[in-house]
Amino acid sequence: MKLPLEGGCLCGAVRYRIDAEPRSADYCHCRMCRRAAGAPVVARLTVTEDAFARIKGEPALYRSSPNAERLFCPACGTQLVLRDEPDYLDVTLASLDDPTAVRPSYHIWTASRIGWFDTSDDLPRYAENRRAATR
Repeated sequence: MKLPLEGGCLCGAVRYRIDAEPRSADYCHCRMCRRAAGAPVVARLTVTEDAFARIKGEPALYRSSPNAERLFCPACGTQLVLRDEPDYLDVTLASLDDPTAVRPSYHIWTASRIGWFDTSDDLPRYAENRRAATR
């Protein structure tokens, strides 16, 4: 992977840069992420907050639960970031300029997976959040 990684929203109003290798990358199947993205699954990478810099525009913030907030473009609505633990951000892989630069290595919240959606990969799958299991 070549750093920095850059990305942004559909309309170009919000742009960001990532200056460090991700801690991890996953596919999230939880209902909240699916609804926020309007998709059957969300691919995302996790980086430290200090590795993420906005380079254009100001995203809007939506508190989707008592423990999570989502950053998105106020103009086009593209979901960019989930913050659900201190010091870390989950950045949507599809918002990267080159989404092939980072590949997810596991699935989380598969207990919530939509029954008609499945991938043919052989990546590890966790019924809930892998982070909780590895702490």
